[in-house]
Amino acid sequence: MSEAQDPAGRIHRIRDAITIFLNDRLQTKLSKLPEEDPKREELAAQYQPAAWLEDAARRVRQIQAVTHALKAVHPDARGTNLYVDPSRMAPHPVVGSHLLGDGFASDVVGNAAALDVYKFLKLEVDGRVLLDRLLEDDPAAVQALSDDETRAREWQAAFVSLVQAREEGVASHTLSKQMYWLTGEDAADDAHYHLLAPLYATSLAQSVHEILQEDRFGEANKAARAARREGREHEDAVRDYPALAVRKLGGTKPQNISQLNSERGGISYLLGSLPPQWDSSVPRQLWSVTSVFGPVLMRYGNVRGTVQAFLYFLEKDPPPNAKTRDRVNDYVNRLIDELVAMASEIRRSLPKGWTADPRCVLAHEERLWLDPWRAEKDEEFRSDWLFMDWPAKIGHRFGNWLNERLKTKFSYVGEVEYRHWKKELLLDEDEIGWARDLHGLRTDLDAPHYIPTRRGTV
Repeated sequence: MSEAQDPAGRIHRIRDAITIFLNDRLQTKLSKLPEEDPKREELAAQYQPAAWLEDAARRVRQIQAVTHALKAVHPDARGTNLYVDPSRMAPHPVVGSHLLGDGFASDVVGNAAALDVYKFLKLEVDGRVLLDRLLEDDPAAVQALSDDETRAREWQAAFVSLVQAREEGVASHTLSKQMYWLTGEDAADDAHYHLLAPLYATSLAQSVHEILQEDRFGEANKAARAARREGREHEDAVRDYPALAVRKLGGTKPQNISQLNSERGGISYLLGSLPPQWDSSVPRQLWSVTSVFGPVLMRYGNVRGTVQAFLYFLEKDPPPNAKTRDRVNDYVNRLIDELVAMASEIRRSLPKGWTADPRCVLAHEERLWLDPWRAEKDEEFRSDWLFMDWPAKIGHRFGNWLNERLKTKFSYVGEVEYRHWKKELLLDEDEIGWARDLHGLRTDLDAPHYIPTRRGTV
């Protein structure tokens, strides 16, 4: 039976979904209160459908559905956010939000305490969400809100305002980014410019995030990578994103930027915008070198500049507070990112098993780290790679290396600092960090993600 033939049944199903939603939220709150607490009765009254919907219709003004958000540009910016249906955008050859079509994820900005209203409006019944039904003036959805038609229409108007502009015109802010864009022929004529205020295309960013997550960690790409290593044909291409960067939005409170940003943990991927550059300097330097923690690492990327900036910051004798600790950890994390990038470049640049060459005199744990594919054919090497505590030894080498760099200016650097640098490396769970890189290698080699030792697991 189609929806048009069963309006009463659809009203009943929508009301059931609303009741279940409210009851689940009520039970969550009641579970935190003792049985004799008088607030339980008050909460039960608040979560009666009519009472809750009345309150939700009031609170929905505190949030707004958007496709383009301002706070991602600057968290303290105040101004206009936009909701623009991608399917209604003009087509053009540049990649943009217009390519999302109908299947886009709208975002929500505003008071995080009112996000439960958005979750309510995203309730799905018969394959369609409640908000879409209200936007299309579905009679069953409207009647499901209340038997009082006047009240139901008032609530409908309030809920659909979620995707409507909240003020006349648009407004920018001193903390938002702005740029003059030449639209005419004369660059010396101010009248030939438009002033643009770029917004963050949050729906497009969400789509990109989902694609990259699947391509980097999905089962299909894992199988394709395994086929490439083994020299087998495979129906899918291997997808890789060199020079991928991660920008964190919102710090420790990503929900203050937007709902989708919170769901992503603040992660916003930035694709490399430069053509690849072949650099063979690192591989040439590895013969007759006992450790990469020396000139090899110092010459890689911006390691030397980061170390110098770190020393300069410490020479200013900053106060021992949270801001200083954050700056110190930022410098250390930059060095860890460079270390992970150097290791990845070495693995890509050199053939599998290169550490078995007599010219390689690297410490054994560094061979395990930098030439993991040797474990595919060398059983003894694989056993060491799987069971030896080499990651901790790399952490030991990193801690000692950074201490040696700092001792050029600060002789008091010692055991406490060494342990902190080592811990920062081994517990780095960033999207492009040490731990994620190690987990990726263990996935590629079909190894367990815990790190076993000969005495048990750690």
